[in-house]
Amino acid sequence: MSREPVKDTQAMIRGMSPVLDPVPYHFCTSPAGATDPGLLAQALASFVEEEGLSLILTDALARAHGFATDMPMQRITLNVYSALDGVGLTAAVAVALAEHDIPCNMVAGYHHDHAFVPAAQADQALEVLLRLAGPAA
Repeated sequence: MSREPVKDTQAMIRGMSPVLDPVPYHFCTSPAGATDPGLLAQALASFVEEEGLSLILTDALARAHGFATDMPMQRITLNVYSALDGVGLTAAVAVALAEHDIPCNMVAGYHHDHAFVPAAQADQALEVLLRLAGPAA
């Protein structure tokens, strides 16, 4: 059974069913080409920037490879299959969290969007997003 991506803004928000991942993550950076391919394969995500390679690593991986671990983040997955050209879901999430003074870094995958929030505010962030989604969440 294949699902169709959701494109309507309100349907994406109502259907986001946010789920908090208990694993702490860190946003790390390393000069382009200087990263062990084995580490790259274990990264949750990576992105090449002009300044170097950005990696999202579990706390254990970041520590094992000597990266800074002073800003642990937790991932909240928005479980709606949001269309790549859907408009407004990440904006609504970012605004709702900002209204509660919760920073977030949004990362989009093919099927879902993910909000990374400071670990100390993760439970509060999940509550905010559950309220935003409404009773269907």
